[in-house]
Amino acid sequence: MLAAFGIGSAAPAVAEERVQQASSVAGKAVQHAKSQVGKPYRYGAEGPGAFDCSGLVQYAYKKAGKNISRTTYTQFDQGRSVSWSNLEPGDLVFFYSGPSHVGMYVGKGRMVHAPSSGKKIQTTRMAGYYGRHFAGARRVA
Repeated sequence: MLAAFGIGSAAPAVAEERVQQASSVAGKAVQHAKSQVGKPYRYGAEGPGAFDCSGLVQYAYKKAGKNISRTTYTQFDQGRSVSWSNLEPGDLVFFYSGPSHVGMYVGKGRMVHAPSSGKKIQTTRMAGYYGRHFAGARRVA
């Protein structure tokens, strides 16, 4: 499946950062998502005190002026497909089968996401562990 996104079968190295500006909506969504770092993960939470993964990206886009759907599965059907090598800040990045996890690309090979119970919203590198579980990406703004 990874080959379909142009990243081969090995854990992908982060593509050289594209010199492009995210759309103003996407840029605002990134800022809103990053401002939630440190808040707790809670299954089904939509903010503002706690979030699950899809609730975080939905909240950030809503604050930026764009409505997107609520669940990871329906978010994966929105916007247009983007390859790993063409990611821009604000793109939604999906992991595992289903897919069952979503984060928001923030640039320089990193994403912001609400990882799982007992953890807090954080920014993290996408290569390595997450790269091995990459399911696709969507540009919604």
